Amino acid sequence: MPQLNINDFAPQLFWLAISFAALYFLMARVALPEIGKVLEDRQSRISGDLAEAARLRDATQAAIDGYEQALAEARARGQSIGRSAREEVAAELAKHRAEIDAQIASKMADAEQRITALKDRAVGHISEIAVDTAEALVARFTGKPAARPELVSAVNEVLGK
Repeated sequence: MPQLNINDFAPQLFWLAISFAALYFLMARVALPEIGKVLEDRQSRISGDLAEAARLRDATQAAIDGYEQALAEARARGQSIGRSAREEVAAELAKHRAEIDAQIASKMADAEQRITALKDRAVGHISEIAVDTAEALVARFTGKPAARPELVSAVNEVLGK
């Protein structure tokens, strides 16, 4: 094996040093700057993507907050509209109820007046009915007709007239 020949060590070390220096020079001047640029581009792209993601996250959060606020306002507005509608319906119902109550009260008063008039008329006829009934009873029990003026005075006495 020629590499292990001690006489050839000096030229091999010389060419090793020249090859190492050339490779080092090529790596330092050409390959490593390109690799550095790629790494920097990649880092800047990652940083930009992270910044864009943070911006989009903030925009999304702002949109969510705006949506929630709009939803809360819509709910409040809906509740307000519902409440005002219920109040309007309740007021309208109370108005109609008052009108109907007034109509019922008027009809009740008319009915009470008619009942009172009928009762007074019936009470006025009670004495006549009592006289007719007494006359029929006396005629039936005694077999003779009774004198009407006597029956009228007797019924009026019993009725307290």
